[in-house]
Amino acid sequence: MTFRPVKSTATAQPTMEGAGVHLHRVFGFGDPSESDPFLLLDDFRNDDPRAYERGFPWHPHRGIETITYVLEGEVEHGDSLGNQGLLGPGSVQWMTAGSGILHQEMPRGNAAGQMHGFQLWANLPSSEKMTTPRYQDIMGTDIPEITDDDGTRIRIITGQFWGTKGPVDGIAANPLYLDVSIPPDTRKTLPVDTYANTFAYVFAGACSFRDASDPVGIRVEKEVAGQELNIRDLTGNRTLVRFDTGNEIAVRSGPDGVRFLLVSGQPIQEPVAWHGPIVMNTQEELMQAMRDLQNGTFIRADH
Repeated sequence: MTFRPVKSTATAQPTMEGAGVHLHRVFGFGDPSESDPFLLLDDFRNDDPRAYERGFPWHPHRGIETITYVLEGEVEHGDSLGNQGLLGPGSVQWMTAGSGILHQEMPRGNAAGQMHGFQLWANLPSSEKMTTPRYQDIMGTDIPEITDDDGTRIRIITGQFWGTKGPVDGIAANPLYLDVSIPPDTRKTLPVDTYANTFAYVFAGACSFRDASDPVGIRVEKEVAGQELNIRDLTGNRTLVRFDTGNEIAVRSGPDGVRFLLVSGQPIQEPVAWHGPIVMNTQEELMQAMRDLQNGTFIRADH
């Protein structure tokens, strides 16, 4: 048993995408090796419909998979192949863009105008970049949720955790994607693959990801599972935490509990040529994708 130390932390930064959607970028368009096989994570959360209602009109994707997880509100989607649907609260869409697809996503708030969700981009290995596009639309009621004796709740979107398998399958990076809720003042250990790239994104409450052997600070406010917890060490809302290697993550929740995404996947370790929503291995492949867009052959007829 080896606890993963925290390698780095960062705060999600406000930005705009699509036709003027206000969101927070957790990571993306930086060094792709830092989160390989994951390329980007956006947190789209707003209570003002004017900040998201114009959505993400028609745009292309090639060479990646996009994972949309909706917590509040709805996202209506459609694509150039005639697929369409509606993602409601708690639901997930895992889209394998493969050889290329044009699609749009239009968010709608709930009765109170609230919209909240995440979009994660996962890279595809060179052998699968030109695969046939496909969707996996999973309703919220079909995502298994485990509740531990201490009140910890974990939704398993993909991967296997505590003997339960998530509904999304056939993903190149063989990822683990969890939505973790831990009640106040609780210490928890979560198993992960030793060498998979792993990160957490805290989006409600606060916690510490320090192991029991890590030093604590001076100003002690709480005691958790017999151990002192320094409030200044807590990781709070909209914080990305990257971990080093190890097979377990130690978490100590703060006085209000914590909720975070926990994501891990096997690095692809291939060159990345990246232009917006198109991610290939070489500049030549990237330029070919641009030419395909211009001459109308981006959507492959044989697919």
